Amino acid sequence: MEINELTPAEQQVWRAFATGAAVDFRAEDDEDVAQGAHWGPERTIRATVVRALLLNGPQEPGEISALKLSGARVTGVLDLRYGTTEFAVRLSHCHFDEVPQLYGARFRQLNLSDSVLPGLVAATVQVDGVLRLTGCRFGGTVRLGGAHISGALFLDGARFSASDGWDGALHLNHVSVGDDLWAPGLQADGEVRLNSAEVAGSLRLNDARLSSPGGPALDAETLTVHGDVLMRHVRSQGWIGLRGARVEGRLELSHARLSNPGDTALRASSCTLGELWLRKSPPMQGILNLRRAQIDVLFLEPEVLPAEVLLSDLVYTSLTPHAPAEHRLPMLERDREGYVPYSYEQLAASYRRIGDDDAARLVQLAKQRRLRTTRSWYGRIWGYVQDATVGYGFRPLRAAVWLLSLLAVGSIAYALHHPHALKASEAPHFNPVFYTLDLLLPVISFGQEDAFAPDGWYQYLSYALIITGWILATTVVTGVTRTVSRQ
Repeated sequence: MEINELTPAEQQVWRAFATGAAVDFRAEDDEDVAQGAHWGPERTIRATVVRALLLNGPQEPGEISALKLSGARVTGVLDLRYGTTEFAVRLSHCHFDEVPQLYGARFRQLNLSDSVLPGLVAATVQVDGVLRLTGCRFGGTVRLGGAHISGALFLDGARFSASDGWDGALHLNHVSVGDDLWAPGLQADGEVRLNSAEVAGSLRLNDARLSSPGGPALDAETLTVHGDVLMRHVRSQGWIGLRGARVEGRLELSHARLSNPGDTALRASSCTLGELWLRKSPPMQGILNLRRAQIDVLFLEPEVLPAEVLLSDLVYTSLTPHAPAEHRLPMLERDREGYVPYSYEQLAASYRRIGDDDAARLVQLAKQRRLRTTRSWYGRIWGYVQDATVGYGFRPLRAAVWLLSLLAVGSIAYALHHPHALKASEAPHFNPVFYTLDLLLPVISFGQEDAFAPDGWYQYLSYALIITGWILATTVVTGVTRTVSRQ
């Protein structure tokens, strides 16, 4: 392309390119780039001119060529598919009439900050440095699937809007980022896809607004992040999916508002997390799915929990902040799968790790009570008896109280009506207290039971004392043994 074929605005950009000088057509720093379609020829650059500069632009000895352009209207399609440019590219505060085609292109550095574009096709693009889309506004789908970015990817303050609701707003599937993916304040009207993406640093989505009602607001299945995933103050309509994701640091959703009524709000099943923070937030509107997840530290405030959860096979090493078992148990009772015994064992184990055996016993007791609801009618009746008498073995002192009460009843009954001696000449002196103890305690014998035999309803009383004695004594021994074994 010859320079005499260029408009005055294009000639200015062409000459500046050779030395890397910046060209700024903006009348004011805060002008609305969305009005760029009305900009005149004095600040209009054809996409073919930009392409010619990036692929074979002029260079001067001793100078570093670069395209640094602000406030321009770019007409036509910027087609750099499979092209390679060795120059830094900055097209900030620019208005693009057509969707740039950058599929398979390679850049040293690409900066489109604060520009307005109808979309972007840049799948499998390679950027040796930083890709910066800060403050950009996209009227259609942005495709960056399979992109390889050696440095950081900046999406802070960017706004994405899907032209087709089925196609999503932002595609980052299989993207590889060598540093942070920085996207605080991102706004997406449509699905954001991060499936199988890998981020060497951290993923920051603080204050993001994600909207895809009834569908996926953020689909990050099998995402890998070697740092943290920070989503403080995020607002989402639609589900956030992290199934199979691996986050070596912290997944933080502090002060977040997740809403997807009638379906899943947060799906983090089968994922591996260093830490998961769910705190300082209103209850999720939707289902929390943590099935088969493995988490080192689960920072979960009970107030954040939604009405329904899925927790089967969830494994966590530490549960914080420390809260009474009464505040944690509703989490297990809300499981959509009903009674999940493993969830109770996990919660009890977390209390035992910090030495709170009382809370652990309360969780085990709640487990038995929940199990009782799954039994047949006669099983439930027997369960109620066990619960009322001995607390399923987790209330051994209650069994001791029952033993003492029965001892008092038996002692009074047999003191008022002595059983007759089997062999009067050989029988010891009758003692109603020790006779009742002989009936109640299945192991210890004071010689009273073998020497005396009650009759009438006193005989049935003795049978009842023997049976209840076996049950209660066994419960006391089991409770004591469990305590001793934990010591």
